[in-house]
Amino acid sequence: MDGLMGVVDTAVTSPWFYLVLFAVAAIDGFFPVVPSESMVITAGVYAASGQPELAPVVVLAAAGAFLGDHVSYLVGRRAGGRLVRGARPGTRRHAAFGWARRTMAERGGMILVVARYVPGGRTAVTLTMGAVGYRLRSFSLFAAVAAVSWALYGALLGYVGGVAFENDPLKGVAVGLGLALGVTGAVEAVRFARRRRGAVDAGPERSEPGLGGRRPAARVGPMPGE
Repeated sequence: MDGLMGVVDTAVTSPWFYLVLFAVAAIDGFFPVVPSESMVITAGVYAASGQPELAPVVVLAAAGAFLGDHVSYLVGRRAGGRLVRGARPGTRRHAAFGWARRTMAERGGMILVVARYVPGGRTAVTLTMGAVGYRLRSFSLFAAVAAVSWALYGALLGYVGGVAFENDPLKGVAVGLGLALGVTGAVEAVRFARRRRGAVDAGPERSEPGLGGRRPAARVGPMPGE
């Protein structure tokens, strides 16, 4: 364990760490198996001791996340746009894309900001927003809000753990990750409760044209991959 912590200490306090943090945050925007949030929290823990510095951690994590979200958006715009245009009117796919477009037009910004805190959800939302042609200027605005708030959230969670366990960074990282998991669980619980309540309120009598009398599930994932 001491050897592992020595490796982590060396990596996090290296001047190259800032560049790696930026790259990982960017890649995680369109390839959501890279643990960018864990890296930001770990950086926040060590920032409590002065190295790395907290401000560059927040700035570079936010910049990387902002870039990655735009890569995902452009992939959805390029690949999904063809599927949207090719969906025949009256089909289930056409109705699903219509529902996604209306949902994103009504509250796409809020969905994008919330999805930034849901592992994998951020990529699903950004791909979908690109596929349905969500306006780039509005997307960039909300992506910036999401990226900055996410970077602050992760770095400050880690910083709190680092201050609480100044002489034991491993415990600080554990506390930061535990708090992040707790927040993620709370967000998922709220989303589940809202879906259940929406299903009860809608009832079987409400329907969406072209979907066989059934209303599509309230989700934010991309349709093109289906």
